Amino acid sequence: MAGQRINSSRLRRRVARRARWVATRILLLASGTAVLTGAALATGWVLRSPRFAIASVEVSGQSRLTREEIESTAGIVRGTNLFRLDPRDAVARLESIPLIRRALVIRSFPDRVSVVVEERRPFTLAHAGRLHWVDEEGMDLGLESRPVALGAPVLSGLEADDLGAAHRRPSERAAAGIALLRLLLRAQSPLLGQISEVDVSRREGPVLYTVGGIEVRLGGEDWDARLGRLQGVLAQLAGSAEAVTSIDLRFRDQVVLKTAGK
Repeated sequence: MAGQRINSSRLRRRVARRARWVATRILLLASGTAVLTGAALATGWVLRSPRFAIASVEVSGQSRLTREEIESTAGIVRGTNLFRLDPRDAVARLESIPLIRRALVIRSFPDRVSVVVEERRPFTLAHAGRLHWVDEEGMDLGLESRPVALGAPVLSGLEADDLGAAHRRPSERAAAGIALLRLLLRAQSPLLGQISEVDVSRREGPVLYTVGGIEVRLGGEDWDARLGRLQGVLAQLAGSAEAVTSIDLRFRDQVVLKTAGK
């Protein structure tokens, strides 16, 4: 009898522990369900609430593009829920435009979006079938049909495919021409006012044309030294009556001139 009472007592305690364990799990499950339900309801309210509808869009950094073009390309529509706007997607859309170098889209709660863009700046004109504006990286910024004053020589000897686009880098020869122009600008060389065109179509390197029509074969290397020699040669020719048609700088420590009579 005593053994039976002890076994019954143990059984009751075991049943009680099991009941408490089951009750605890049910409570936790109910609490979790309540939390998930509450979160779902809160999320639904946030996504539908007019409190978070985009009311204003601030755009800065643009000069050639309009506010409307930027907002439309980014996919920003006033009245859209701010939580539904994906800033990374908006940035990707904006940076697909050749004119935009970099973009930043910031959500400011509860109802404002800020868009900051860095536009590519026209650097010079490139003749690639037609005249195109390009930036300092050789990216095509669009056609130009009007007469314009330039601060750098025109690039020539290119095709449209040589210019950079949204998913295409400029060709090697376009990049070489841009690098040469940047070298001249960085040095503030007086040659900038004397050179009208840089032809990058030849394998041996860029060929320059002066305002007076002299062809200058520069070659593909040692541009700093060769441009220095060219500057000296043009200065000498300015005081000479001899008509020179071409200058060849491709040979080390030697300048070859061709005159009109040869």
